Amino acid sequence: MTVCAYLALGSNLGDRADNLKQAIERLSQQPGVRVVRVSSVYETDPVGNVEQDAFLNMVIAVETEHTPEQLLDTALSIEQELGRVRTIRWGPRTIDIDVLLYGQERVQLEHLQIPHPELTKRAFVLVPLRDVWRDETLPIYNQPISIYLLSLLEDQKGVRKWGTIDWETESGPFEN
Repeated sequence: MTVCAYLALGSNLGDRADNLKQAIERLSQQPGVRVVRVSSVYETDPVGNVEQDAFLNMVIAVETEHTPEQLLDTALSIEQELGRVRTIRWGPRTIDIDVLLYGQERVQLEHLQIPHPELTKRAFVLVPLRDVWRDETLPIYNQPISIYLLSLLEDQKGVRKWGTIDWETESGPFEN
């Protein structure tokens, strides 16, 4: 069975745009994962109390045959391949890949929560998610992204449209 899942990607070390592109390419090369839509790329201020450079963030929609845990394992493996080192919480990173949503499922495990627990608190996730979301409302929250959820955020000014990643889905480039 194929499920539509949404993944957040972020990078603030090295060639940020290339890190995002490589993550998308590696995800697309995985058996049972097909990238179907990619958001624009947004430059965002870092979150947390760690001094670091700005991030590039985006969201992709994938169709997958993986279970939520398999999709997470795939994401973590790609992070490691691209040089991600986990030393400081919310610290600098070559790549970060988070599973935001997996169909309409809720998952509550020690190492995986879906929907992502920070989803409704982060403009750098909600703004690009709005780019790739096909429906009026998020099924789990039953609220429109563009109106309700974005209005909950205190500050969206730290999210600036940066550009796009040269990536082609089966339907063509940058299917936003």
